[in-house]
Amino acid sequence: MNPAPLAREDVLNLLRGVVDPELGSDVVELGMVHDVAIDGGHVTVTIALTTMGCPLRAQLQRDVRSRVGSAPGVTKVTLDWTEMTAEQKSTAMARARFNVAQRPEDTAVGPTTRVVLVASGKGGVGKSSVTVNLAAAIAAEGRKVGVLDADVWGFSVPRMLDLGGRLEGTTDGDRKLMVPNERKVGTGLLRVVSMGFLVDDEETALMWRGLMLNRGVQHFLQDVVWGDDLDYLFIDMPPGTGDVQMGVAKLLPRAEVLVVTTPAVGAQKVAIRAVSMARKSYLRVAGVIENMSTFTCEHGTEYALFGSGGGETLARDAGVPLLGQIPLEAAVSAGGDNGQPVALGEGPAADAFRAIARILVDEAVPPAAIAGCSARMLEAAVAALDALDAAEETSA
Repeated sequence: MNPAPLAREDVLNLLRGVVDPELGSDVVELGMVHDVAIDGGHVTVTIALTTMGCPLRAQLQRDVRSRVGSAPGVTKVTLDWTEMTAEQKSTAMARARFNVAQRPEDTAVGPTTRVVLVASGKGGVGKSSVTVNLAAAIAAEGRKVGVLDADVWGFSVPRMLDLGGRLEGTTDGDRKLMVPNERKVGTGLLRVVSMGFLVDDEETALMWRGLMLNRGVQHFLQDVVWGDDLDYLFIDMPPGTGDVQMGVAKLLPRAEVLVVTTPAVGAQKVAIRAVSMARKSYLRVAGVIENMSTFTCEHGTEYALFGSGGGETLARDAGVPLLGQIPLEAAVSAGGDNGQPVALGEGPAADAFRAIARILVDEAVPPAAIAGCSARMLEAAVAALDALDAAEETSA
């Protein structure tokens, strides 16, 4: 008995089993299959590559031939190659990023922990200072807050929080884990992890390439005992839009992003790139913080030493709220040098940090934990069924 003629949809279903190893999605979903022609037992597949010099071309060819050639009635498989247009490449990359966001890797961060990435387009805008002060302000309210110093090259969090010493180790079965260093703040607690706790001298230069940096941050998220009781995890991101940012987005797709800028227009134009990357990685941008906003002299006169309007412009262009403007105040720098975050003291900058912290706690909507929602729905359904069974037994 001869097999039924192969249809185009049959071939496409077979090709859904061919995954681009670089983009992590199948060639049909990525829009790489441009044409399928069937002439009896001869199937011709046209594949569009992101570039004709793609080093994975041979692997894709083997996979396509194997999948399609195994179908009943197929006697020959021919591959034709073409190259994607710029628009097609952009669409394929967007699909790939979305799929990655839906397949997060396991981390040690609990499902109820709210993860906040503090990002910037460039260095020197006070991103680490914002991270430390917001974390300290929220911890002072009695919460358990984690701080991950993901700026591996430029770690500064240990000094800003007056913490030192090596990270202690523990085990979970065969796994070796790290325990964060801790600092009590008011009635709350800070748990802190930084590369600064793993080097002998804070002046040591770490000459790591991108993949090593990404792997280091991955260890901090997967092999650290953050604790299921952690309320918040603030991550001090390195400046820019590189390997670490993409790696964290993949590991923590439910995270939200705070973008820090200064009032200067030049800084705002760079910071918008951090917004763009967050959205391309399907992360929620919670808002903008303008740091070093104005300086007030002893006579009460305000000076816009670094320009004005950058935070408002960035927030407007990004379509997100401007959460606050941190004044330029010597106490902020002094607090960072002495390990005493200004948010725990008094003054205009302290008030501004605490106001932003209250917005994050009271007004921002935390991401939903899908597993938790599903679990609650299941529990509600079981309870309803139990109640129905009980009612039937009573009536009987």
